[in-house]
Amino acid sequence: MAILIETDDSWGRRIVASIATYARRAGWQLLICPRDQQHRLRLPRRWTGDGALVSLRDRSMTNHLRRASIPAVDVSIMMPKVTWLGRVATDDNARAQMALDHLRERGLKHFACYAPAIGRYSFDRALAFQQVVEKSGFRCHLFAEADGKSGWEMDNDSVAHWLERLPRPVAIFAADPYPARHIAELCQWNEINVPDEVAILAGDDDELLCKVSSPELSSIQLACETIGEQAAELLDRLMQGGKVPKQPQLVSPLYVRQRHSTDVHSTNAPELQEMLQFIKENSHQNLCVADILSRFSVSRRWLEQRFRLRLGRSPADHIRRVRMDAVQRVLFESDLSITQLAYQMEFTSSTSLTQQFTRHFGCSPTAMRQRG
Repeated sequence: MAILIETDDSWGRRIVASIATYARRAGWQLLICPRDQQHRLRLPRRWTGDGALVSLRDRSMTNHLRRASIPAVDVSIMMPKVTWLGRVATDDNARAQMALDHLRERGLKHFACYAPAIGRYSFDRALAFQQVVEKSGFRCHLFAEADGKSGWEMDNDSVAHWLERLPRPVAIFAADPYPARHIAELCQWNEINVPDEVAILAGDDDELLCKVSSPELSSIQLACETIGEQAAELLDRLMQGGKVPKQPQLVSPLYVRQRHSTDVHSTNAPELQEMLQFIKENSHQNLCVADILSRFSVSRRWLEQRFRLRLGRSPADHIRRVRMDAVQRVLFESDLSITQLAYQMEFTSSTSLTQQFTRHFGCSPTAMRQRG
């Protein structure tokens, strides 16, 4: 089996690692494809394999793979009109909704999206974010660079001028850590405070890139292991004569890894912000709405109205969401058993944790840990 997936970032490396795990179980032999003189990933001329797992990025690679006449699965959907191969990729709409939810929870009401011409995916993710923002009743200010200009030859003056004209405080979504870092650098050069004036969220996580940025960048953790496994499973079926699915298999992202770039201290509604912080800090406890009412001495009607206006959901829904997100983070970032996790997060039992987790995410904690 051939792999034509770039491994210069954590997204590609994690997907390839997941494919390798499946390959060991299936008894496959993997070929990490070499590069040609133009530094493009290519199948060797005399290679005679059974299938390929790829990240299609341009027409040249598409034509190269088509000539090989082997079953293939794409893990990126950067070439959406190519339908003769299987496709498994991140759900851009789910990513956009997760980004908006994270930013709204921090009290932000102004939104923007930075989409330099670094690939079709940049504009696709920006468009998805713009759509969920506008569907929620807000405006999204879009900076989309003209096609043909290199993503790393951007007109800094134009981007800086765009930044200066944005309402403050504003949240900016960028497709991945590279354009997000560019925005952070421009803010630093133009003495714009991050995150209090401009909050920045990257649509993909690369721990190294996000942590070397100043400030460190918040980002969305994608389910790369799930994508790799599902792509390998689909390729297995195609090699056994299965039909190419008409629609791509879309995988929701896992969670937002908050770092300094979205650590916003809202002054628009300080009392509500205190409540949100209280819920976050006590996500390991079994909080309920009554605990919030008692702690802050507000009426239930006031609480319901403010949460629905600010977050688009009830206080009870928000408490449950924050608690489940906290459980998910511990699940991925520790080796605790489900029983130990239930004890640490103050559930009455591991059964109770599993039931609530399954209702919220659609799968058990054990299944999600295996995927991630």
